[in-house]
Amino acid sequence: MQLASLVHHYLVAFKAKYAAQLLPSHLRAIGAIRRCRTPSCGHMLLHCSECTEQLWRPQSCGHRSCPQCQNHEASQWLDRQKAKLLPVEYFMVTFTLPCELRALAWRHQTTLYKLLFATAASTLKDFGLNSKQLGADMGMTAVLHTHSRRLDYHPHLHVVIPGGGVNKTTRQWKKTRGKYLFKHTALAKVFRARLLAAIKAAGLTLPAKLPDQWVVDCKHVGKGKPALKYLSRYLYRGVISENNIVANHHGKVTFKYLDSGTGQTRYRTLKGEDFLWLVLQHVLPKGFRRVRDYGFLHGNAKKLLTLIQLTLKVMITAKSARPRPVFSCPRCQSPMHILGFIRPVWASG
Repeated sequence: MQLASLVHHYLVAFKAKYAAQLLPSHLRAIGAIRRCRTPSCGHMLLHCSECTEQLWRPQSCGHRSCPQCQNHEASQWLDRQKAKLLPVEYFMVTFTLPCELRALAWRHQTTLYKLLFATAASTLKDFGLNSKQLGADMGMTAVLHTHSRRLDYHPHLHVVIPGGGVNKTTRQWKKTRGKYLFKHTALAKVFRARLLAAIKAAGLTLPAKLPDQWVVDCKHVGKGKPALKYLSRYLYRGVISENNIVANHHGKVTFKYLDSGTGQTRYRTLKGEDFLWLVLQHVLPKGFRRVRDYGFLHGNAKKLLTLIQLTLKVMITAKSARPRPVFSCPRCQSPMHILGFIRPVWASG
């Protein structure tokens, strides 16, 4: 079941109920999803060199919240991250905003999300530099998620970390001890203090009551590839797969999700307009980057990463760009080539 058809079906009721809460980013996402792979999104002319078949095909919208788009971009990101993998143990640290701060985060998304990235990264970096912990500069990849598996608003940051770092004094690679990184309660304590101080410094008013203990989860995830694959699912294609939308009856939409506690498939049913809001509330502010690299995994540290890979005897192979999926000719099934484009109606003039 396509999200675009649900947007068409429930758009009037959705705008009537949530007009006061809609942001420009939500409206842009709605427009893109409605246009995706329709004539109003523009056309491309395809040509088959085998049987000379030609046809016009509607283009996709390319919006990062559209579940029909950006699969190639997600695959490219995963390829880049796999090229950085090291033969060490990997860890995933998850920093979660307490529910008392979610309303503040929703009203000031760009500010709070930036502070979440900055304080989580600085906390991990300082723990790594501590000689009693690791005593080295670490590399990490952080990805922002704003949803729970039930699609409720639940901002949290996943950070994937190779188990080791570079000691700049001795110029040596230092690895972690076994399958342990840092104590999660100590991380939570420092993260809480730093984020609250940063929010105050930004001039925002904190809620009257906040919990004393925050949730930071730190776990061993093996060699890193499964964690990266999990994070890549929601980078470019919205927060729900259209395969998980299972029913649309009598003004209500049902979707399925995997319960994190039991591992069982659960179902949730809401009014159509409420379902659209559940999905669209997770559209990020325009231009905000959901994923960021730090330390020796940052784009500006390629030489350092190469030295680390050579030290750890990683086989470095020449990088080749992942080819885009090709269109097959409906007559002979041969690959078709793009000859030209027609601009979208909304972009003309």
